[in-house]
Amino acid sequence: MERQKFKILINAKPEKVWKILWDDATYRQWTKVFSEGSRAESDWKEGSKILFLDGKGNGMVSKIEKLIPNKFMSFIHMGTIHEGKEDMSNKGEENWNGAIENYTLIAKNNQTELTVEMDIDHEYKEFFEETFPKAIQKVKELAEKEPAVSH
Repeated sequence: MERQKFKILINAKPEKVWKILWDDATYRQWTKVFSEGSRAESDWKEGSKILFLDGKGNGMVSKIEKLIPNKFMSFIHMGTIHEGKEDMSNKGEENWNGAIENYTLIAKNNQTELTVEMDIDHEYKEFFEETFPKAIQKVKELAEKEPAVSH
C-alpha cells in the first residue's frame, strides 16, 4: 500500500467543514462521487466501529481510531462487508486490513485547509487519484454555500 495525500483550501470555518464531512445528508452528497448511495453507519465515537457502505450495502468495516472534533478524524480499515456479512479474514481480493484514512482540518484565517491522507492499494490508486479530488471539491462546494434562509 502507498500513502496518498489530497489537500484543498475551503472558504469556511473548520466547524462547518466538519459538519459537511460527517453529517449524514452531506456525507452522502460528497461520497456519491465514489459510489452512488454511499453512506456511513456509526455512533461517531472514538473507538467505535464504522461501516462505509455503497448503495447495495457492500463496503468497508472500519474503526474510528482517533477523533478530535473539528480538527481530526482517523479511521483504520479492518475488513469488508458483502451482502450484509462482515469479513475480517482479509483473504479476498480487497485486503484493506490496517489501512489508515486521516482527515485533518486546519484553520487559516476564515478558511480551512482540509487534508486527507489514506493508504491505497496499488490496484485502486488510479481510481482514488481521479475521484478523491472530485470528492473534496464537492466538500468545498457544500461548505462554501450560504446557509439557507429560514423563515
